[in-house]
This record gives sequence, structure tokens and C-alpha cells, in this order.
Amino acid sequence: MTSTATLPAEAAAPPEQGRDPHARRFGLPVATCLVMGNIIGGGIFLLPASVAPFGTISLVAFAVLTAGAIALALVFGRLAERHPQTGGPYVYARAAFGDFAGFLAAWSYWITAWVSNAALAVAAVGYLTVLFPAAGEHKWSMCLAALAVQWLPALSNLAGTRYVGAVQVVATVLKFAPLLLVAVGGLFFFDPANLGPFRATDQSAAGAVSASAAILLFSYLGVESATVSAGEVRDPARNVGRATVLGTVGAATVYLLGTVAVFGLVAHDRLVSSTAPFTDAVNAMFSADGGAGGTWGGTVVACAAVISMLGALNGWTLLSAQTPYAAAKDGLFPKAFETKKRGVPVVGVVVTVALASALTVYNYTAGTQGVFESLVLITTFTATVPYLLATAAQIYFLLSGQRERVHPGRLARDGVLAALAFGFSMWLVAGSGYAAVYQGVLFLFAGVLVYAAMSAKKHRAAASPAE
Repeated sequence: MTSTATLPAEAAAPPEQGRDPHARRFGLPVATCLVMGNIIGGGIFLLPASVAPFGTISLVAFAVLTAGAIALALVFGRLAERHPQTGGPYVYARAAFGDFAGFLAAWSYWITAWVSNAALAVAAVGYLTVLFPAAGEHKWSMCLAALAVQWLPALSNLAGTRYVGAVQVVATVLKFAPLLLVAVGGLFFFDPANLGPFRATDQSAAGAVSASAAILLFSYLGVESATVSAGEVRDPARNVGRATVLGTVGAATVYLLGTVAVFGLVAHDRLVSSTAPFTDAVNAMFSADGGAGGTWGGTVVACAAVISMLGALNGWTLLSAQTPYAAAKDGLFPKAFETKKRGVPVVGVVVTVALASALTVYNYTAGTQGVFESLVLITTFTATVPYLLATAAQIYFLLSGQRERVHPGRLARDGVLAALAFGFSMWLVAGSGYAAVYQGVLFLFAGVLVYAAMSAKKHRAAASPAE
């Protein structure tokens, strides 16, 4: 179990960051962009159409999920104040429950990262074919495009944290420009007649909220981004929590405004069957030009989607290496993952992108999306395991009387937040579905064998001096 006495030294800036011009610690703006960029990938461009069949009651589900995500963000902020180290949920779980819980958090988060990266790359190719139709003429050209989409952010990461931060800020600004055009500008063209019924199905209100929430549940994965990279954030005890909350609130604002605007711009019967709701919204805003907006509207949305997913890949590539790096420092992952250059765990980046690339090639080689989609669904479960362990760790700290970890004046408030965040995490697990939970648990059990090997190696290393 991690001793709190070691935290200040571990939280200090890595010595190489003081010498290497390619390594730079993230300030509050970059950390906030990391959170927002990782939460908002490419899914937002389809979300309005995905929940439209349930009616505008889906906005209620969005509001409930937003409250849960903000509660989770606040809990992560509290934990980061006491544990401002690289690793995020892994660090909190290990501090509360020991090596095994910490390993499960790291293992499940790592699986989530590299499988999700492959999924993002494949999704990005769909938008790339709008801009470059030749890329979609053959499966191997699509495969090469997906690999390029993965390795470009990897090269940005390998260049150093200075460039990761720069790319993240630029990508966030570029992708939010068209989104805000619809989310804010679209409100001026809002037509209530387009909203359709409040409840568009025969389900009860509670059933409709739950059903639409099942689709929206995973829209907020990524709230932990700043905590995972806490070691690369300036003044992490102060800035990680702020970045987490600001990034989550910013993403929630764009989600809600964007969805409301699209609901009011596109007629409900069209939105239900739309494959590009934001394109339809842009066309509705500029329909007075006689339909000329059709071409450029689709191009703008496709560009925004590609930039959005490249930005998300840039951030997720860094996060996918940070958690194994933190676990390797504690002897729970192979030591090679501890290798760090220019502020970036280079081995973690290369191994993660290589695994994602192999999965991408397999996806195109198999000629079917069945296996690939199943793996992606599993990650929606594995992503919530670190959330559950982290929120449980906060509850443990609050109830165990560890005064050095708990602010007495905030005890009741922190307790309520932790309970809400734990409930939100459980809701995420339930929304994954029976098959995903079952198969996800198998992925976790496969990690137990890795833990056994690493734990044995760690034990031998500790015992050898005495021998």
C-alpha cells in the first residue's frame, strides 16, 4: 500500500522535465483541453440522431448523466489533492486497497485505452472518406488510413509532452468551432415545431429515460484524463481537480447545447433516420442559400469529426501509456513501461499503438465488424472498473477516519458526492449489458495471471538482498 509520506517526492516534477526542451508540464488550460478533448471524440456527431427515437425526454437523461459525471469529476478532484501523481484511479485504488486493486484498475484502464484507440481510428476513416473518397474504395486503403490516424498522434506523443499539449489545444479549438456554430448559432434558428413529442415511444417516462441513458452513458468516459496525467500537470494538487471539473462542465455544455440545437433545427421524423445530424443542422441553418450549404455543410462536419477524433487519439495515446508507467514504477507492470523520454512513457506509447494497430488490421482482414464491435463494447465495462475502485477508495478514506486524507469541514459533502459518483459508475456498468460485463470480467481475470507473475517477481526482488 502506498505511504502518504512518499507523495510529495513522487508528485514533484520529474527531473528530466527541467532539462529537456521537448518536455513541458501542462498548465490549467492544457489540462482542461485534455479532459474536454478526451470526453468528446466522434460520438457527438451522431448522438442527437441516436437518442431522437425516444423524444425530447432524452434531454432529461442527458441532464441526469451530466450531474453524475460532474459528481465523479469532483470526487477525482478531491482524490487528486491528496494523491497528485501520474496514474489517477490506479493510484487511488492502490492507496486504499493495496497492489491487487491497483493492478486491476491499471489493467482494465489499459485495455480500455488501446481498444478504444483502434475504434476511434476506424470511425475516423468513415469521415475521412467524405473528404477523400478514394480512401474508401478498398479495404486496404481504409486500413492504411486507420493506421495513419493512429500513428500520427503517437508521433506527436513521442516528440514530447510539449507537443502533446500544443496539439491538444489546437485540436480542441478547431473541433469546437463548428460544434459551437451549431450549439450556439443554431439556437437563433431554433424552431419548436421540429422537437417532436416529449415521449416518442410507448415506454413509461422512467423507461424512456433509462433506455436513452443506456446510449448516452458512455459519452462522459474520459473525465479522469487530468488525474491520469497528474505527474505532467503543474501544481497538480490544485490544477488537476480544477481541470477535471472545468473540462467535464465544458464538454457537458457542448453536448447539451448541441443536442438541443439539432433537435430544434432538424424535424423529428428526419432526425430519427439521419446519419449525419450535424450536417443536416448546418444545412437547415443556411438553407436560404438555395441548398448550396449541402456540400460545404457535410465537408465542415466531416473535418470537425476527423479533427475531433485525432485530438481524442492524441490525448488517449498519452493516457494509455501513463497508467502502465505508474504501475511499472510500483513493480506491477513490466519494468520496460517505466522508460520515459521527453516527459512521455515511450514504451507504453509504442506498445499500446502497436496493439491497437494489430486489432485494426485484424478488423479489416476478418472482413466483419462482429468481433471488433464486441471488443469495443467490452471496453465500456472495463472503463468503469477504475471509476468504481476510485470512488470506493474515496468512500474508504472518508469512513476509515484517516484525517490526513479527509477535510473535516467537507466530510458530509464529500460523502454525498462519493456516493453519487459510485452510483453513477454502477449505472455505467449496468448500461454495458450482460454480454459486455461477462466478457469484460474474463478480460480482468486474464490480467490476474499477469499480476501473479509480476507479484512473484517483485517478491523475489525484495527477498534477494536478505538471502
